[in-house]
Amino acid sequence: MSGIANKTVVVTGADGFIGSHLTERLVRDGAKVRAVGLYNSQGSWGWLDETPKQVRTSIDMRLGDIRDAEWVSEVVRDADIVFHLAALIAIPYSYIAPRSFVETNVVGTLNVLEAARKRSVQRVIHTSTSEVYGTPATLPIRETHPLNAQSPYAATKVAADQLALSYHRSFNVPVTVLRPFNTFGPRQSTRAFLPSALIQMLAGKKEISVGRLDTKRDLTFVTDTVDGFVRAATTENVVGEVLQLGTGRSPSIEEVFQAAAKVLKVNVTTVTDPRRLRPDPSEVLVLQSDPTRAEQTLGWKAQISLEEGIERTAFWLKENFAKYNPDYFHE
Repeated sequence: MSGIANKTVVVTGADGFIGSHLTERLVRDGAKVRAVGLYNSQGSWGWLDETPKQVRTSIDMRLGDIRDAEWVSEVVRDADIVFHLAALIAIPYSYIAPRSFVETNVVGTLNVLEAARKRSVQRVIHTSTSEVYGTPATLPIRETHPLNAQSPYAATKVAADQLALSYHRSFNVPVTVLRPFNTFGPRQSTRAFLPSALIQMLAGKKEISVGRLDTKRDLTFVTDTVDGFVRAATTENVVGEVLQLGTGRSPSIEEVFQAAAKVLKVNVTTVTDPRRLRPDPSEVLVLQSDPTRAEQTLGWKAQISLEEGIERTAFWLKENFAKYNPDYFHE
């Protein structure tokens, strides 16, 4: 993508699912990538440990904590673009430890924005989530739809989004808020439905532990989501804007389950696992984007179908089966 080559870019959350794919794409596009991951005693780079050697040797890896404002300011020094993906995202855990979500998702975002302001960064791409809408009043969901957080996680993302937009309005920080819907693909955690179901099927289970099957989600393959991030960083007319990344379709989880079983050619049934259920008042029943704005402003449109995405994800899971525990949600 023109405009990203030779730019110094910071990717917070580069050790995670989407962040690692974005880091790989940026390296391929010729960017000078400063990858930010959470400090740990093993010195692990998270999913970046699994990337090709030429990617790992091309990045400047920084392990730390975005809750540390001084450290974040140093990481952002001399950067042209900041992709801010670092966040706590496990929705069930947000019911147990909401303060940690506030400290990481809100205070961490504040630190990134302050660093970008002081360092005169050319563009900040802030990562939102479709969970900020809750169960919508109308479909499809457009960027102007009211925000209605139904979990502590979603509440922290609403706060972070508004903080990011306020920094643009108050301090002219060049922020664009990207709101991906449900991204899926290789490296996704089994806290999400699709990799959980696929890994259980690959393990030969006949009864697949699931949560609710009637909810509906707009599923975008990770390479499409990453393409949206790169386009948002290199398009001039989107500063101060909120843009959704989604397919505009919302199959039910039951339909996704059947598609996965068809791809793997298995005959399986489902069993409800209470640990995969949210409290009823906080369950988001349907998420369906309107991708029109992203197509008009970024020239972006999802390219990978649900079926092709499932095939690619299943192939990767089969090749990396040892990294996952099919009994993750069992005592």
